[in-house]
Amino acid sequence: MGVGKSTVGALLAERLGCLCRDTDEDIVAEQGRTIADIFLDDGEETFRAVEKEAVRRALAEHDGVLALGGGSVLDADTRALLAGHTVVYLSMDVEEAVQRTGLNAARPLLAVNPRRQWRELMDARRPLYEQVAGAVVATDGRTPEEVARAVLDALELKTASSGGLPPDPQQEDA
Repeated sequence: MGVGKSTVGALLAERLGCLCRDTDEDIVAEQGRTIADIFLDDGEETFRAVEKEAVRRALAEHDGVLALGGGSVLDADTRALLAGHTVVYLSMDVEEAVQRTGLNAARPLLAVNPRRQWRELMDARRPLYEQVAGAVVATDGRTPEEVARAVLDALELKTASSGGLPPDPQQEDA
């Protein structure tokens, strides 16, 4: 949440000469309401089912940069679908999250004690992000342009070596 997936995705698509698609935007367009409203009106379980289908459809239809909602990796079927794709995990620590988003009420999973809830969410999700990601890029203290460059650098390193990626020196765990 607030890591810059949509912004960085658009920059990457521009630099790679392809299109960018955001599954959160797909969901909002299809449902005709915000993600927060879907959560509040229908609950997380319903939202996750809608999200799962949006990701499945986007992976089948789109061959450019795809920005996924932060909770999409919670679904095992979605993680399996991602296995055949190049995935980059954009990481961020809690202090950066506070600065970027304010951890405000527009984020339903963070409505009560947002710092603690953010840490708990990340403790649960981080291993899943790392499971599907071929590269991890820290976004803390970086502009979107710097993050996009770091992603491109990480992907170039990945294709140049079969031994995986070296750790990002700016990566810090929450």
